[in-house]
Amino acid sequence: MSRVQTVTVAEDEGDQRLDRWFKRRFPQIPQGRIDKMCRKGEIRVDGGRVKGATRVEVGQQVRIPPLPDDAAPPPTKRATVSDADARMIRACVIYKDDHVIALNKPPGLAVQGGSGQSERHVDALSAALMFDFEEKPRLVHRLDKDTSGVLLLARTRMAAKALTAAMRHRETRKIYWALVAGVPTPYLGEIRYGLVKAGGHGRSGEGEKMIAVHPRDMDDTPGAKRAHTLYATLFRVASRAAWVALEPVTGRTHQLRAHMAEIGHPIAGDGKYGGSGQDNMGDGWGAQLGGVISKKLHLHARMMRFEHPETRKVITVTAELPDHMAHSWDTFGWTEDLAADDPFESLQ
Repeated sequence: MSRVQTVTVAEDEGDQRLDRWFKRRFPQIPQGRIDKMCRKGEIRVDGGRVKGATRVEVGQQVRIPPLPDDAAPPPTKRATVSDADARMIRACVIYKDDHVIALNKPPGLAVQGGSGQSERHVDALSAALMFDFEEKPRLVHRLDKDTSGVLLLARTRMAAKALTAAMRHRETRKIYWALVAGVPTPYLGEIRYGLVKAGGHGRSGEGEKMIAVHPRDMDDTPGAKRAHTLYATLFRVASRAAWVALEPVTGRTHQLRAHMAEIGHPIAGDGKYGGSGQDNMGDGWGAQLGGVISKKLHLHARMMRFEHPETRKVITVTAELPDHMAHSWDTFGWTEDLAADDPFESLQ
């Protein structure tokens, strides 16, 4: 057994979860043991009891209880990515420098593993994006599995810290394109319905979804979180469908999908929020427009604008539409260059 020790959080270790900091310092200690030591108050930060999710900051003092000398590090399972998957994920790269990588994530590829997800996801495949670096890039935000478009990864811990903080403080811009049922009016507007999670079924909560809550009911709805979306109707097909740009001012789970369904214009192909029974202004079609229009989700992270974590220059990354959305655009006679790069610029 080692003795009790006190470790200072180093300059490049701040703003991360305590359990992750501990795991990097002492990789031989299993996660369950770390959680137990936190619960018992054996691990402390600046003398106070903490949880594993507590974020540590530079200069803080972490009390480390006696650790077993013979605790062997768990066997390392090297991430293996097939040649085909490596080629696929590298072909998704649309921006790369020494600090940041941006992908145009294809629809149907999960960002991380989880309940019901296979081991083939961006986080696992990012081992093929190390290039000449020793560590794989880190995710700094997420997209739904069926949403395509711009996804940022940080190539260093310091870049990850800066980008994560920028997103937490809403210092980045994200613009999505979607095909929706009906035509939203007014053509330029905002949605301020709160969102609360409705439980799913099964051991892991499969089928969970977000329920919209009217602003006047927010205070009386336990668990509801405020959500804010800007939308702009760019082009339409009579009263049947419209190409809209969306900007999530807040970043709630399924925010854009739940908000568009709530105002009666579900996103095309959205089986969770826009089924055929969904009330909408598209003459009752729901999210399935029919004909040659794909049943896949028509939601794409078109553009992301952020301050570079090292140079501080403003970087704008744009992602081309996935094949199924490009086919729908072609069907309606739309081209990507018809839309302004930022339809909300005048509102900033």
